[in-house]
Amino acid sequence: MQQEQNLYKEVDIRANKIKELKEQGINPFAEKFNETHTISRAREMEVGTKVSVAGRMTFRRTFGKFMFIQISDIFNKIQVSLSINEIPEDKFKFFKDYVDIGDYVGVTGEIYLTQTGEITVKTLEYSLLAKAKLPLPEKFHGLTDIEQRYRQRYLDLVSNETSRKVLLGRSKLVAFIRDYLQKHDFIEVETPILQGAVCGASAKPFMTHHNALDKECNLRIAPEVYLKQVVAGGFPRVFEVAKCFRNEGMDASHLQEFTQVEWYASYWNFEDNIKFFSGFIREIVKYMLGGTEIRINGSAFDVSKDFERVNYAETISSILGFNVLDYTDDIEKLKKAVIDTGMFDEDEILYLKSCGAVVDYVYKRKMRPEIVNPTILYNYPACLVPLARRSDKDNRIIEMFQFLINGEELCKAYSELVDPDIQRETLEEQARDKANGDEEAMDVDEDFLLAMEHGMPPMSGLGMGIDRLLVMLFEQPSIRDVVLFPIMK
Repeated sequence: MQQEQNLYKEVDIRANKIKELKEQGINPFAEKFNETHTISRAREMEVGTKVSVAGRMTFRRTFGKFMFIQISDIFNKIQVSLSINEIPEDKFKFFKDYVDIGDYVGVTGEIYLTQTGEITVKTLEYSLLAKAKLPLPEKFHGLTDIEQRYRQRYLDLVSNETSRKVLLGRSKLVAFIRDYLQKHDFIEVETPILQGAVCGASAKPFMTHHNALDKECNLRIAPEVYLKQVVAGGFPRVFEVAKCFRNEGMDASHLQEFTQVEWYASYWNFEDNIKFFSGFIREIVKYMLGGTEIRINGSAFDVSKDFERVNYAETISSILGFNVLDYTDDIEKLKKAVIDTGMFDEDEILYLKSCGAVVDYVYKRKMRPEIVNPTILYNYPACLVPLARRSDKDNRIIEMFQFLINGEELCKAYSELVDPDIQRETLEEQARDKANGDEEAMDVDEDFLLAMEHGMPPMSGLGMGIDRLLVMLFEQPSIRDVVLFPIMK
């Protein structure tokens, strides 16, 4: 209660200061400031260099007619001194009376070192750039309420060093991904977010109505079918850093709005993509963390070593005690066989609407949690992904892999299906699953099929969740901690 009263009192004080300044003809919200150096650049300057820097005041200590303050931005902070020996006494008093923690200030002065060696700007002139009507979170405890941190990320960034590190790291990671792919001859393109068919992944979409065209549309669940059309248009290698939307549940590793990178390379198969991705992930860990180890939940994993390889179809068949490939063309037969193992209650299995959903359910509960080390999981039952190429050796298998660490899936990739007749069959099967109640099934995308009928080269594509990768790199408890503004209730 006392804390709330103190807050209300401080808010009133700040509001009165703004009112008084305006009455004096002083605008406490300046138009601009002629900044000559960023804070980080100013810290690199030699002693005696004149600089004009700006930032939010996050600390102040006054010693009579002398004062130390600290101004900061997302990248750095710098100490500033004010003294009546360098600025007029009335200017010093104005700063003391009207400038508060959280306000933005601009300072012109000279770089010097204090007796303790601290880089400091000696103020010769200053400007109040913007008053903060509300105080910042308490200095030593910062923003501790998790929901408030997500809703008011700007305050979280000001008060929490970890948040600054993670969210700057996000920008650094995306820049690295773009640079790495472009150096390997991939061209960045953009594809529609507003789409006319649900295709590209197994997921429940967000739907909306396009008024001008009077048609139902969906927010994309993946950029896959459009990127393949770009390849068909003659781009040998393409990628997109894509915002995607899936109207599904929320947990520590899932958000309805997320970011992924997808790339497609002509004339590759999934083994080429395994090789490329293995080098890619090692370079990311080296660039972001400075070594070869990634730590997850307190355990260290060395990505420089050869990744284990696990055959998905063989492993899940071993778990169930029967060859799952013999059952993936009859959902009722598959459900009965899974229930007969005694591993699951009937209620867990009976509501599932497709063979792929049944297999995936078993995988997520009995197989995935046991995969701890960095692992390439490959050879998936064809019922799981309708867009992947069937193996020439066994058409019940698709040439697909995923990369897992500590039971978390980081990417999905496969040799792409480019036979239009088989693709139509698989999408029509998806349409039947949707009619039977599978909300995650895909539509028959006629535009995509038309492009395939005009000819697509052999290719392999890969999709990787950037948010989930950041959670791993920075050992964060939730995917919300690596997104600037996660959606809230």
